[in-house]
Order: sequence, then C-alpha cells, then structure tokens
Amino acid sequence: MGSTSSPSPAIEKPHAVCMPFPAQGHVIPMMKMAKVLHRKGFHITFVNTEYNHRRLVRSRGPDAVAGLPDFRFATIPDGLPPSDADATQDAAAICISTMTTCLPHFKALLAGLNNASPAVGVVPPVTCVVADASLTFSVDAAADLGVPCALLWTASACGSLGYRHFRLFIDKGIVPLKDAEQLTNGFLDTPVNWARGMSKHMRLRDFPSFLRTTDRDDPMLNFTMHEIEHSGDATAIIYNTFDELERPALDALRAAHHPRAAAYTVGPLNLLADRIVPAGGPLDALGSNLWKEDRACLDWLDGVEEARSVVYVNYGSIAVMSNEQLVEFAWGLADSGYAFLWVVRPDLVEGDAAVLPPEFVEATRGRGLLTSWCPQEEVLRHEAVGLFLTHSGWNSTLESLSGGVPMLSWPFFAEQQTNSLYKCVEWGVAMEVGDDVRREVVESRIREAMEGEKGREMRKRAAEWKEAAGRAMKPGGSSLDNLDKLINDVLLSARTRY
Repeated sequence: MGSTSSPSPAIEKPHAVCMPFPAQGHVIPMMKMAKVLHRKGFHITFVNTEYNHRRLVRSRGPDAVAGLPDFRFATIPDGLPPSDADATQDAAAICISTMTTCLPHFKALLAGLNNASPAVGVVPPVTCVVADASLTFSVDAAADLGVPCALLWTASACGSLGYRHFRLFIDKGIVPLKDAEQLTNGFLDTPVNWARGMSKHMRLRDFPSFLRTTDRDDPMLNFTMHEIEHSGDATAIIYNTFDELERPALDALRAAHHPRAAAYTVGPLNLLADRIVPAGGPLDALGSNLWKEDRACLDWLDGVEEARSVVYVNYGSIAVMSNEQLVEFAWGLADSGYAFLWVVRPDLVEGDAAVLPPEFVEATRGRGLLTSWCPQEEVLRHEAVGLFLTHSGWNSTLESLSGGVPMLSWPFFAEQQTNSLYKCVEWGVAMEVGDDVRREVVESRIREAMEGEKGREMRKRAAEWKEAAGRAMKPGGSSLDNLDKLINDVLLSARTRY
C-alpha cells in the first residue's frame, strides 16, 4: 500500500494484530501486552474467539469490547460446537480445535483488515502479528502476509524449557509411561538432574504434567510438542518474565531458539502495564476478565485491621477438584484460625456444584469471605494479605511476587508443577500442600507460613523478588529495555513495505 504525501496519523500507525489463546490465563497477559503496544503508538486489533467474546460481554458488559478508534476487537470461530455456556472450555478439545481449524479463519481476518471498507473508518495495514505461543498457526498466517510474527509465551520460562524436554523423554524411552502404575508407585519421583538449564532438583513429576501418559498419541502431549517446536519458526518469542528471576532457563531457551526466533523478556507484564498504561484512561474499559469480578472483596479487605493477616485462596480459572478435596481445604482454613478470602468458582468442583458444610460456614463466620471471582492483582497488592494459596499458574505467581506475597502451592496441571518446584526450591517463596489434600496438612502449612521460621524466610525472599521485579521496570531495567528492542527490531521491521 503506497503512502500519500500527507498521510493521516492513522495511516502512519503500525498495526499489531494481537490474539490470545482462548483461556483466561492467556487472555489477561495478551491484553496487557496489547495495551502497552497501544501506548507505544500501535493501532491494535484484538482477536478473541466468538465464545470468549460472548463471555466478555456477559462478565463486563458491551463496553469491554466496544473498542476505541485505534483499539478494535475482532473474532474468529474456535472450531468447537456452538455454545453459550459460561465456563472454561475443555483443555484438550480447545487445543486440538484451534490447532486444526483456526488458520483459514485467521488468514481471512488478516486479509479483511488489509482491505477494510472505508465505512469502518481508516484501518492501517497490518504490520505485525503478536499471538499466543500456543497458537503457532499464526506464524504461517503472518508469513503469508509478509509481516513479522512475535509469539507471547504466557507461562514461565522454566515451564517452556520443561516442554522442550518432552521429545528427549520420548527418545530416552521414558515417555510414554510403561503402565498406569508408574503414576502412583514412585516412578514420578525419579530425579532428572541432566535437564539442560533446569533446576538440579527436578524430578519427573516436576515437569509439565502432559508427559504423564501411557499413550504416545495422547492429544495434549502431541499438541504441546507441536506448538513448542513450531514456535521456533516465529520472528520472536516474548516471555512474560524477567531475566533475574529465570536466567538459567532463559539462557538455555535462547540457545535453543538461535538463530531463528529471538527471545525478549518483558515481564512481569502486570508491572509493565502499570508503568506504561495510565490508570483511569480509556483503556481501562477494555476488558480481559471472563468472569464477573466481585469488587466488594476489596472493601472487606479494607476492614481488616491487622496487616498481612489474611490468607487469600484462588485456584485460578481452570483447576478443578473433588468436593472431598474442597472440604479438606475448607477445614484446613477454618482450623488455622486465620482470616481468609476464598475464590470459589462456579465450576471449581469437577462435575458438580461446590458444596461447603454448614458447620464450616458457621465456624468461620466473621473471619472468612467467599466470592466467585475477584480483581486478583489488587487483592495481592493489599496490605491485609499475607499468604496466597494458589494452583501456581504463572499469572498468579508473578502477581504474587510483584506484591511480595509468599505462597502455598497446590499445582493442578501443565507447567504448574514446574512453577511450584521453582517457587519452593529455587526462589524460596513457597511451600507445597501436597497431592493428597488433608485438612491437618493445610492447617499446619498455613500456620508455618504465617508465623513460623520458614514463613519468615519466605516473606523475606518474596520481598527481595518484588524489588527485583521492580528493577526490571525502571529506566535501564532489563524488561523495559527489551520492550524497546522488541518494538524496534521486530514489530516495526515491516513498516518500510508500506
């Protein structure tokens, strides 16, 4: 597309098409990345699946997707049967469906953006794609258009490195497992101290959970290997982490990517967005939360008199448990004696509604608050919160580190097991609850974390990591510098074509 002698500001803008994987933990960091790029001068098209678009409207209202003249929303189908459910989609189904059906829809969307009707206003030509690293079909679509594609890896660098060892586990005959007994007979405790760039304390159980299969054709095993291996064909990979936190893993990843995809660390994205995107501006209305937030929990926290006295409990947007496990966690919280704020999603209990004993509700009356969802970043920054009981998803981990809050870890699946090991052993900010949830263990872990020697050390380390994350965001800091390099070296590299 040729330029005119006096191009309008919209035509001059670079245009980034940003597309998250359709799950809550992926939509949030991609929205932060998109808002940062918008503040850096990019026209943004943010692409949700049709299913998640409807969920956003239900949770936040139509303003959440109304957009701005230079920040617009678009949708593509996810390939699954139509549904108006308000729940997290099955992980395996959405992974396989996006991998096998979304490419033609995304290519058509990109082509449509480049041939937008004047009736929709001036839309500059697409100059780059920023897509989730679990949507590597975007690499092929961007290549067809002749623009760079940067993939945003929304999980940890150590988790990414763990996935990169899957092929080696297969070559060594470790995966698939020989039989189901290896899941319970101690085989998963096998040390894996030979994994390049990873903690020397790694066991088989600490690698991402999709290798726990007896089936070589397991869909999640093969999906993750396909996406990880194809991601190296991107122009760049963006990591939501900071160098000081994960340097050995990042060094190994950069060696693995070379010379194809350059690696840029720009995290924690929650802090990067806080620094670059002004609060109270028009971008605040643009939403990423698929669940309706209960902001009354912040008022409840404001009413807590003692600092660092509340246990915050949230297992994220995907983790599920049995009702028996729910009850054990409940009585562990009750018996600890500490005040708590507990997020209990409508779909937290697998296949059924969450049912808490009336005796638990009565025993904790006045010192506990149950809610269905909350503004987690604000909760973890609140001075009343002293401990986070978490599934160890990466957004939760970074938000907790950014707030200087130590953690109790109950990992559910994927790379959460890897995050948990690193938090406990390498970074010193957490303790594990254990797979077999028992109320007395939950109670003792809470007490140790809140008042014991181990807890004091965890708080000290969490405060140190909070400072380190802040340094990465200061002028000259690694993440702030890497953002500028990413923009100038990758995302603007196709502008001369127009």
